[in-house]
Amino acid sequence: MDALTGALWGSTAAIGISTLLFFGANRLFDLVVERWRLFVVVVGALGGAATFGILVGNRVLDGPRTLWVVAGGVMIAAFGVAPGLFADRRLRLAVGVGSGALVGLVVTFVVDEAVRPTISAAGLLMFVGIACVVYLIPAAVFGRVRPGGVLVAAALGWAVGCWLPGGIGGGSRFTMAVAVVSPTVLLGAALGAGPIRSRPSRQRLQHQTRVGAFLGPALLFVVLGLIVPLARTIYLSLYDARGRNWVGFKNYGEILTNDRSIDLADWANIFTSRLFVGGVGLLTVGAIVGLWLGRRRGRVLEAAAGFVAPAVAGGFLLVFAVFSSLRGTVMNNLWWLIVVTTFSTGLGLAAAVLADRARFEAVAKSLIFLPMAISFVGAGIIWRFMYIARPPQKPQTGVLNAVWVGLGKLAPGTAGQAVGLVVLAALTAGMAGLCLFGIRRRQTAIALGAALSALPVLWLAYRLVGPGLGGVEEGPLGLPIAKPILFAQEGPFNNVWLMVVLIWIQTGFAMVILSAAIKAVPGDLIEAARVDGANDRQVFFRVTLPTIVPTITVIVTTLIVLVMKVFDIVRVMTNGNFGTQVIANEMWQRTFTEFNLGLGSALAAVLFLGVVPAMALNVRRLQRGKV
Repeated sequence: MDALTGALWGSTAAIGISTLLFFGANRLFDLVVERWRLFVVVVGALGGAATFGILVGNRVLDGPRTLWVVAGGVMIAAFGVAPGLFADRRLRLAVGVGSGALVGLVVTFVVDEAVRPTISAAGLLMFVGIACVVYLIPAAVFGRVRPGGVLVAAALGWAVGCWLPGGIGGGSRFTMAVAVVSPTVLLGAALGAGPIRSRPSRQRLQHQTRVGAFLGPALLFVVLGLIVPLARTIYLSLYDARGRNWVGFKNYGEILTNDRSIDLADWANIFTSRLFVGGVGLLTVGAIVGLWLGRRRGRVLEAAAGFVAPAVAGGFLLVFAVFSSLRGTVMNNLWWLIVVTTFSTGLGLAAAVLADRARFEAVAKSLIFLPMAISFVGAGIIWRFMYIARPPQKPQTGVLNAVWVGLGKLAPGTAGQAVGLVVLAALTAGMAGLCLFGIRRRQTAIALGAALSALPVLWLAYRLVGPGLGGVEEGPLGLPIAKPILFAQEGPFNNVWLMVVLIWIQTGFAMVILSAAIKAVPGDLIEAARVDGANDRQVFFRVTLPTIVPTITVIVTTLIVLVMKVFDIVRVMTNGNFGTQVIANEMWQRTFTEFNLGLGSALAAVLFLGVVPAMALNVRRLQRGKV
């Protein structure tokens, strides 16, 4: 109860403080146009007080806290307003440089010597150059390159370059002066270099500051939580395991040449695998059907369901043949990317279309969407119990293996076999009836789909009558014992069983978004298509699907970003063992298990580079307003 009360009080206080800060910032920005100097004084006082408060709080300054906070506020306020008191430009520049040097010297002499930095000249020049380039490129694009902006960028780069690459402590008073005085001099020069702000200039600044009040906190968190860690990660990826010695792109070379990342040794097995043969066979069947339908309708190739379904299935079998033979961390990520993205989007689209016609639409969609409420760790634990395989002598507690072993015990002549045959016969009869219905109605897609769906049912019937469904084998004493499937351990298709978990979760996400998009399709287009004689299939493929393509693109790019970063499921279920390693999990292991900062950072950079194109595409589409 105390914790709950504390959380409520903390939330209330946070909301109240945020509201006060928002209204206070608005009142402060009202001063920009009419009372410019007061605005500069207030901003300088608040910034100086906050800065010196942080220094006192971290015991960098000794003495009364209130005195240092007040002194810091007064000093920075004077530093900000002093150059604007003079009309002559050269005098303003001299006053700005002088006041900046004075502030820097004061800080140099009052700060504790334990925090004096040791400066790396190479790091200092690198960060100054990076800061100037980061400013100049967008400024040049928008045509707003200003000397004051260059000086501010150089000051920020100088400060970061003095404190980040080198160590804190062990430096001299001279290095402290270099680290503090130079940035304050550059900031002072920036304050004195520009002209005195006119009223239109202050009005533009007022607008910009109001925008910054809304975007500033978010951008600050993005910079501190994303940009700075990213820069630090890229920096560490160029160093050795301990982050001390420069090795350049050696870590990236190891990722691209290491067999653990990309193993192409078994590439020849692609063309001899049953998956490859089956994929080529289905592609051939699809091509024959497409050519036959096209000839009937006066086309070279008809992209009907009878052609598309076998072609897509054959393509997936070829993908499985490739990735089951080419192993490694990077190849596993690509396999996850293709399978999870395609199946989640396809199943979500099918669920959205079918659920819209269901009698209990809300219930059906709720059940499909329900896995989204489960965390990846929780889903991994759930499916780990689904896949678990116990020793043959013990009862199988995993759901799938319990069913598999139970089916294997359906011996010939037993009631279980009879029931199984009746069920399979009913399914076969239903498929045959559906096939005849398609033939009579001249619906080639229905006929072919029913015929292809009947093949696995007939195979199950053959296994049940003849050699058995599996799940058991003859033990040492001639008695049948369980033969469980090692779903998570037997490679390479254990990767696929792990992918099922993410597909199970993300299908609901795709279904909800696509269902909303389908409902937003203008009814006039559908009605016009029906008036022209289009059936349901033609309406979907030629009206609905083209209309929701932008939404499908957004879902696909979102899933790409998610799948590239997959970590929790692999970590919980296999920890990357048995050939299931992915980039995110390997990054964790190299960094926090083996303490190889260089290689772990390089893996993180590779992961980031893999995600950036999808994120950029999403952002671009949002900016164009196509979503």
